[in-house]
This record gives sequence, C-alpha cells and structure tokens, in this order.
Amino acid sequence: MKIRSILFATLAFMSVAWLNIPSTAMAANAIEKSPSTTEMKPLDAASVSVGEVKKIDKEAGKITIKHGPLTNLDMPPMTMVFRVKDPAMLDQVKVGDKINFIAEKANGALTVMQMQASE
Repeated sequence: MKIRSILFATLAFMSVAWLNIPSTAMAANAIEKSPSTTEMKPLDAASVSVGEVKKIDKEAGKITIKHGPLTNLDMPPMTMVFRVKDPAMLDQVKVGDKINFIAEKANGALTVMQMQASE
C-alpha cells in the first residue's frame, strides 16, 4: 500500500511537471478532448482521489464510495453517494474494487467525472 501511494504521488508530480513544458500544449489539448469518460487524464492528476466501491445503483446512476480526502472539494475522508457523469462507468467496477476517481460538483450534485480501478 505504501509503495502504491508513493507511485501515485510520483505519477501526480510527473503529470504536473509535464504540464509546465510549453511544447506539450497541443498534446494536452488532444488528451483533454479524449472521448473516453473513464480514462484518467494527466491534466486532472491534482484532483484524483482514492476510494473503495461500497455500492452500485445502476438504475439511479449512483455509486457509493468510501474515499480519502477530496482535496479539490475540500472534503475529509468519508463514505458517500455520488452520481456518475456516464452511467456506463458503473459497468467497469464492482463492489469492493479500489478506484482512483475525480469528483466535481455538477448541477448542484457531487458527481464522479472520471473513474478507473486501482492496480
């Protein structure tokens, strides 16, 4: 677990450093326009949170996640229900999966914008 945390922090740092290189502006725009909703984008590394899937409600388009701090939303660790940007995201995880995700406030509701299973 400690190695995973160090690896994740290193990846986040490298992503931020990568964004500061002027020659990557066009590449960053191409990545940002990626059609996949579940791929983590380097541009969002600072907003990535870690959690565990506790419940999936496909009919309501919601997921319950026990998560660490949501730094971009200034929230402490807790278990809570989120909407998902795309209901198809719920087909890619199962209860008990460890995930990396990005949550934002969209239309007044906390919404998972991107999500992928942790390794």
